[in-house]
Amino acid sequence: MKDLYCIGCGAKIQTTDKDKIGYTPLSTLEKNQETGDIYCQRCFRLRHYNDIQDVQLSDDDFLKLLHEVGDSNALIVNVVDIFDFNGSVIPGLSRFVANNDILLVGNKKDILPKSVKDAKVTQWLMERAHEEGLRPKDVVLTSAQNRQAIKELIQKIDQLRKGRDVYVVGVTNVGKSTLINAIIQELTGSQNVITTSRFPGTTLDKIEIPLEDGHYLFDTPGIIHRHQMAHYLSKKDLKYVSPKKEIKPKTYQLNQEQTIFMAGLARFDFLEGDKQGFTIFVDNNLPLHRTKLEGADGFYQKHLGQLLSPPKHDQIKTFPKLVKHEFVITEKMDLVFSGLGWIRIKEKARVAAWAPEGVSVVLRRAVV
Repeated sequence: MKDLYCIGCGAKIQTTDKDKIGYTPLSTLEKNQETGDIYCQRCFRLRHYNDIQDVQLSDDDFLKLLHEVGDSNALIVNVVDIFDFNGSVIPGLSRFVANNDILLVGNKKDILPKSVKDAKVTQWLMERAHEEGLRPKDVVLTSAQNRQAIKELIQKIDQLRKGRDVYVVGVTNVGKSTLINAIIQELTGSQNVITTSRFPGTTLDKIEIPLEDGHYLFDTPGIIHRHQMAHYLSKKDLKYVSPKKEIKPKTYQLNQEQTIFMAGLARFDFLEGDKQGFTIFVDNNLPLHRTKLEGADGFYQKHLGQLLSPPKHDQIKTFPKLVKHEFVITEKMDLVFSGLGWIRIKEKARVAAWAPEGVSVVLRRAVV
């Protein structure tokens, strides 16, 4: 079959990977070849359902996009996942933004327990951004899914862009496209806003959304972050690492030399210290299992894929081994498993955290 290209964005049509650029179902392609109107699924949904869908960039495309962002005179809106900051940082972004201003948007604020104060989360995100070499002008917390603080976000963008274009960037799984759709709906007051005539600049690497003063808001494709916990799970199991509802913390009273498994995805060992309560902040449906440290290795090997699931039994061979990270706690801290959640430790302790190889585990000042 000769190469075919989407007439909406110019992407080469392919029928094998729906997460990659240019995908269209084979049955749809065969039907559209008769009319000559060949669209990829992304452009089709944009035209007919007013739905901006995320697509993923290759590393080369990603570098090209970052250079374009760096060469522009624009406001950069960097969307991160509050629940998974480490997994939603764009590698090397600080080197490319040049002198452009950055607005950091922490998405998914609705899943944090109500006891978590916005000011504390905002301060924490600013500190973490500085550690990554970024100097945001401000931080806005939102929930794209529940349309929280969308008006405030739009006002902040308008205040900071100062008549310039806006680039919205983020890695996959942070909810960036949902956020873009919420912004468009808020700006226009209409569900039916995305049409080929209104958005003529739909291209392979970005969607151009016109602003009233002749400038544009560019929605860029999702960038793949290779150390996200989500990449190690099937689509059915993503719900365990992408909470949709407010997290209900669970507290376990542990003696030293006790272990808690978070399904088969991670493990927490209380190695040494006085008995105390450890509060776990993960998706409400993630199975937790307490056992003795002495037999924890054997317990994991015996029950992985069944009692300790996800990962499912048929995913065990491809699931990374768990790597041990040991910490000495001297004050109230959160032990964060990137993309999974965190454990609040209130008193002195020596602990170990096990996470899939490549997934980071970090300490931070407790946010609750």
